[in-house]
Amino acid sequence: MEIKKAAVEMALEAGALLKARLGHAGRVDFKGEVNIVTEMDRKSEDLIVGRITRDFPGHGIIAEESDERKTSGGYRWIIDPLDGTTNYAHGLPVFCVSIAFEDKGQVTCGVVYNPMLGELFVAARGQGATLNGESIKVSATTALDKSLLCTGFPYDIRTSKENNFDNFKRFSLKAQAIRRAGSAALDLAYVACGRYDGFWEMKLSAWDTAAASLMVEEAGGTVTAFDGKEFSNFKPRCLASNGLIHDEMVRILALDL
Repeated sequence: MEIKKAAVEMALEAGALLKARLGHAGRVDFKGEVNIVTEMDRKSEDLIVGRITRDFPGHGIIAEESDERKTSGGYRWIIDPLDGTTNYAHGLPVFCVSIAFEDKGQVTCGVVYNPMLGELFVAARGQGATLNGESIKVSATTALDKSLLCTGFPYDIRTSKENNFDNFKRFSLKAQAIRRAGSAALDLAYVACGRYDGFWEMKLSAWDTAAASLMVEEAGGTVTAFDGKEFSNFKPRCLASNGLIHDEMVRILALDL
């Protein structure tokens, strides 16, 4: 079965499950002081992992709520079954399903699905990015002071000095405005379609960025580490933008490196 088709089908099915249960998240467990996992995170992940295991038995899997499944074939899925868990647990309809496919270390396909708005973002390496089948591009904003940015804060915000407050303050004084919606994958998808001009966040995991960072690139944007160097889904700092304000953002973030 074609990878992109399978990823889309899994995202739509998992998203429908989550949408149907919004407001009824079930059991909530704490992985840290503020980091939670709900019954629906696990149900969504079971659905996706079960489908991959059935249709692609030789593929590896990295998923947020379970141990990595390692294989030797070079193919791997990277899954966030519910990005925006805290929102979901409170009944706030801002969340998504994120599914990426990696071929020998390079993400070649990414899907982010926002079931509450019926927004299906899809990207394939070298083939561009789409929203509900229509091609998307990053914004044309050329100056940071005219830009709408987005970010998030790490789960250890109460105990770590590396908490993004300094960067948030600096960007607040330089950008037009900043939003903090609670889903990194959805934030990046919104950069890809031009709703946001830039995004930065620290202490992320591969399942937060793998699918949507490809979307930003395929939509004409730029994704790097905070210092402007090469980005990796397996390193914790991500900076994404329309490319036009990227250098300005790097200079702001350099003050905290």
